[in-house]
Amino acid sequence: MQDLQDLNGDSKLLRIFIGERDKLGHQPLYEAILFAARKHGMAGCTVLRGIMSFGAGTVVHTVKLIDISEDLPIVVEIVDKEDKINAFMPILHEMMEKANCGGLITIEKAYVLYYSHRKKT
Repeated sequence: MQDLQDLNGDSKLLRIFIGERDKLGHQPLYEAILFAARKHGMAGCTVLRGIMSFGAGTVVHTVKLIDISEDLPIVVEIVDKEDKINAFMPILHEMMEKANCGGLITIEKAYVLYYSHRKKT
């Protein structure tokens, strides 16, 4: 397990934009990414479900009642040190290729001010 103090300071935020219907085999791609990140010792990963989006195909995906989409936007965010993010990129790239899906991957600077786990009471 990663030393919690190692994450404080300069880190990176990896963002993966995919669709809710994207699958890796029979598993949702977002779930596969989260468990792969956990397996590879990443500091943290969060999956966010969007309410509206469009991407390279310009198709609008929305949660509006009249036009219920079965492919809402999903954003997977992973925060860790740059070397860990870089080491995870080939794994992520392979997953995206196997899933044969569209998407967008970005890496941004992140300055971690606080990183801790819940204390046992």
